Amino acid sequence: MIGRMRRDAAEIFREALLEMLPDKAVKRSLSGTRLKDEIILVGIGKASWTMAKAAAEELKERIVSGAIVTKYGHSRGPLPGIEIYEAGHPLPDHNTLKATERILEITREAGGGQTILFLVSGGGSALFEKPAESLSLKDISDITSGLLLGGADISELNTVRKHLSSVKGGRFAIHCKPAEIFQITLSDVPGDKLDMIASGPAAPDPSSSQEALATLMKYGIPLSPNLESALRSETPKSLDNVSFEIAGNVAGLCHAAKKAAEKRGYISKIVTEDLEGEARLAGAAAAEHTGGEMKRPGSGKAKRCLIWGGETTVTVKGNGKGGRSQELALAAAEKISGSGNIVVLSAGSDGTDGPTDAAGGIVDGLTWEKIRAAGRDPVEMLKDNDSYNALAIAGALLKTGPTGTNVNDLVIFLVQDHKI
Repeated sequence: MIGRMRRDAAEIFREALLEMLPDKAVKRSLSGTRLKDEIILVGIGKASWTMAKAAAEELKERIVSGAIVTKYGHSRGPLPGIEIYEAGHPLPDHNTLKATERILEITREAGGGQTILFLVSGGGSALFEKPAESLSLKDISDITSGLLLGGADISELNTVRKHLSSVKGGRFAIHCKPAEIFQITLSDVPGDKLDMIASGPAAPDPSSSQEALATLMKYGIPLSPNLESALRSETPKSLDNVSFEIAGNVAGLCHAAKKAAEKRGYISKIVTEDLEGEARLAGAAAAEHTGGEMKRPGSGKAKRCLIWGGETTVTVKGNGKGGRSQELALAAAEKISGSGNIVVLSAGSDGTDGPTDAAGGIVDGLTWEKIRAAGRDPVEMLKDNDSYNALAIAGALLKTGPTGTNVNDLVIFLVQDHKI
């Protein structure tokens, strides 16, 4: 039974991803929009290559120039008339600066008779960066690393990023004037907040310099004179040259997973599309929630599927290897240890979870004990943030490779009957 359920979980995840691939979504967004005859294509984020390919197929010779930047290993060959760059994620690197400068070059001379087609997906915050005048790339990387290791959530992280950048928080839109920008977005932010997706290069920024400063103080980031100087420059609060289209998001991912599960006979429920908080706590809480669901009157022995979508965080205190989806899966494995009727899948829709080659993990009631049987202590591995190696021992890593999309994370609990 468990083997079949593990296969079901993997297939549900795969089918949900197929529904969220940007090809159809980008073409659908373009078909309902009137753009100028001359188009400059710009793409940032983990899904930018796939998005650009779909746009190029639709627009053909109307694209007069273009450049995209994506994460290392996420491009899949040349695209006609479009320059392709790969750069660092989750921390920007030298290639980030090179790609960003090139994008600024090709958009600097854009005129009112041209449209800048801006393709934005998750990961764009790290991949599209030009530090504020008083800051260096090392400053940005050190601050970002400090916030990530401290467990800052995506809202806090991007509030700071926007105020330390020359291209985030609406500043890219100012740079592109007088040209109009049409932004097609794959959202990796709960609630589809445009100012938060990729730190909103073309979106008005409602956050303030004071909020960015408070976040830095909260996580103990040292305030150098250069950092304070950068924070004095406020981001634009309104823009008149940008329109937006959301092509895909975590809500779509969750509903696609629900449909795929129901096709396989599971009574399915989306618990939330806004999962957040510490990954290990979220994994434990999801297991407890599932137990409560299965004890409700009338649950019987039906096959059940519970679905969570969103983005958790990890406060790194150890020296191990892993990512938020793997840590959530490992924490859930502890809670369901010994059961013979539960499978949990936790994975990132982009196919890469943290600095690893895994999308996440698939665990069951035997996972925790398999780690112990190998002579390792899963409790200590969880404390050491070593979820990758723990799941590897148990054969519980989920590896998909880059998927071409990025719309947050998905957590799936499959249960065969009411026992938990």
